[in-house]
Amino acid sequence: MLPSFVVLDLETTGGSPAHDRVTEIAAVRIENGREVARWSTLVNPDTSISHFIQNLTGISNEMVRDAPAFGEVAQHLLELLEGAVLVAHNARFDHGFLQSEFARLDITLRVKTLCTVRLSRLLYPQHRSHGLDAIMQRHGLASSARHRAMGDVEVVLAWLASATRELGADQVKHQAGTLLQGSAALPPNLTTPIQDIPQSCGVYLFYGEGQVPLYIGKSVNLRSRVMAHFQAAGKVAHEMRIAQEIRRVEWIETAGEIGALLLEARLVKERQPLHNRQLRRESSLCAWRLETDPSARVLLTLVRGEELQPQQFDRLYGVYRSKAQAIKGLRELAEQHALCPQALGLESGKGRCFAHQIGRCKGVCCGEEKPAVHHLRLQLALAAHRLQVWPHAGPVGLREHSAENGRTDIHVFDQWCHLATVHDEAELEAALQSRQTLAFDLDSYRLLLKHLLPSGKHKAGLMSLRQ
Repeated sequence: MLPSFVVLDLETTGGSPAHDRVTEIAAVRIENGREVARWSTLVNPDTSISHFIQNLTGISNEMVRDAPAFGEVAQHLLELLEGAVLVAHNARFDHGFLQSEFARLDITLRVKTLCTVRLSRLLYPQHRSHGLDAIMQRHGLASSARHRAMGDVEVVLAWLASATRELGADQVKHQAGTLLQGSAALPPNLTTPIQDIPQSCGVYLFYGEGQVPLYIGKSVNLRSRVMAHFQAAGKVAHEMRIAQEIRRVEWIETAGEIGALLLEARLVKERQPLHNRQLRRESSLCAWRLETDPSARVLLTLVRGEELQPQQFDRLYGVYRSKAQAIKGLRELAEQHALCPQALGLESGKGRCFAHQIGRCKGVCCGEEKPAVHHLRLQLALAAHRLQVWPHAGPVGLREHSAENGRTDIHVFDQWCHLATVHDEAELEAALQSRQTLAFDLDSYRLLLKHLLPSGKHKAGLMSLRQ
């Protein structure tokens, strides 16, 4: 298949290279079609093996208690891999664990990898499943030591021999060479050709077996960003989980980064991908509304939902993603600026508040501070959190153009809301005529603060759309 390669398999305490450890290593080195070395060893992981893993692999804590640590066998493994391609079934898993184990020894592992799951997909595209059990069943292979390292290595070797007999050595060699040309980092079950993903700006969606996306992201270079996910899978636990689950990639090109950011925010809310860390639902958004009367019993009221209107932003402060977050933030401001918790609505009762009793309130609650002075101090404390009033007389459009793909997008905004992205006058007219009620969107607001204020970097691309 290749001039020099090592078929390797690991058994581990779990699925995360960052937290789990190797418990067994097996490797067989092949040079010019002949086996030249065979080696296996148990490894003391320096951590307990769960009952589930013990039942799966047959490797118990007692078996590894007197086994060498990884550091004691690392040099021998490096010598075995030197100058060879590392071949494994789901190579990303084994390679990721080896990288982590060597990194703990301050050693950087540099080795080419070839995944036999992906090789099976290329050689036998008519089959849907390419796990080791499915391959064994299709090719009539047997193993008395399944889920032990050397047992699985011998299954892979037997499958390579079977594929060579069925398809010919040239075909196996050709497809192995194809995989080695830059695709070693790809997840084993990925069916989307990586070369099909454009190197332009847009949004990408990772899918597993189902219709709900695993993850949605954006980038100015889609192919590079997608590859970065896969290359990080050996070091980052959640990237490893995505790489294990992913089956296909979809993408939507945009004319620029603004369009990609807007589209990403909308799609994440609509489709609720499983692995996005923040689903960014807006249903619980809230802000503080300041009363204009300094003598009001409660100076701040929490507003949310339909009350969170951009037309009132001159009196609103926040925004917070939950009531708990809003109260926590207000308590911190009260403590920093010696504001009265009673006046802010954080504490019930009359007379001296508890903060005044311990010297952390200047006494508006008991007449020692004038309400007007306290109100002014509160305004100053809240100033950095004040929501911005829409700085334009009406709707505006932001034009983005991509010289790479010739695409032009015009993003239409009003009162911090994204009305639409249009491409011609008819679409623009329809967007301006639409009078649907738009809910405040925190992601769009923060994006527009950066790009649409008079000092924003996209000011030159703005156009007034007043009717």
